[in-house]
Amino acid sequence: MSWRPEPNDRFYRFIVRTGLALRWLFRIRVLVTGREHLLQPGPLNASTRDGARGAAHRCPSRPVVPGQGAVVAITHFGYLDFAFAEMLLWWHNRAQLRFLVTQGAADHWFAGPAVSAAGHVVVGYGSGARAYDAAVARLREGEYIAILPEAGVSRSFTVRECKTGAVRMAAEAGVPIIPVSIWGAHRLMTRHHAFSPRRAWRAPVRIHVGEPILPGSLPGPADDARPATARLAKTLQDGIDAGMADFPQQPAPGAWWMPAGLGGGAPTEEERRRLDEADGPRRAGARRR
Repeated sequence: MSWRPEPNDRFYRFIVRTGLALRWLFRIRVLVTGREHLLQPGPLNASTRDGARGAAHRCPSRPVVPGQGAVVAITHFGYLDFAFAEMLLWWHNRAQLRFLVTQGAADHWFAGPAVSAAGHVVVGYGSGARAYDAAVARLREGEYIAILPEAGVSRSFTVRECKTGAVRMAAEAGVPIIPVSIWGAHRLMTRHHAFSPRRAWRAPVRIHVGEPILPGSLPGPADDARPATARLAKTLQDGIDAGMADFPQQPAPGAWWMPAGLGGGAPTEEERRRLDEADGPRRAGARRR
């Protein structure tokens, strides 16, 4: 049995600070709009004591308060989108995002301990009912649960069909959904385009926070979650459009990182659907698309 440490505040801060250091190293410019739609920051955790040594140390993260949780729905065009959303929430109120992570990642010899120490929710093989229940419970406790509702990278670089899980979790837990659209991070690393230090140097990344979808506008347990999910997808796409409208880097004609509808070289929606279908259904333990 591989080592699986308990969730650890220090480890989470180490991961976030590593990301911030890499951002500084490559001089990546992060431009944020819609900050007013984030939940208002509260007081940080007080200092705690190290049980082994009894020495006090600061624990400057957002306290988990029942009734103050949220679902953070993030677009998924590249492999680093989650990291920029994580940085945004950390800057705003030192919030720790808990992601839904596949069992395959949790079982990995290297990633597994990190997944455990960061306190993420593991989606087991087969049915995800246990992970869904765990996520709802943690939302009620006041955690921020981060979800990539497109359930895979959209290679057309437009928001693809979203799963209903984000809406159903938020409705059941009685918490808002915070839509976070990220444009430009896919230029750093995405499907068929590995990380390039040259491309990352002084690269801009645009983040737009959409207006929260409040619990009162979410469907009841017996209602169809698809209309609210379609509204979430539109809000996410509106955020992408806002990010593209003032993106500080002008794309060359046919640039691979631009949607086909805007003259870019990305697959059209029809091509994207065909490629997704050719990939087949995602297998348990398979690599995230």
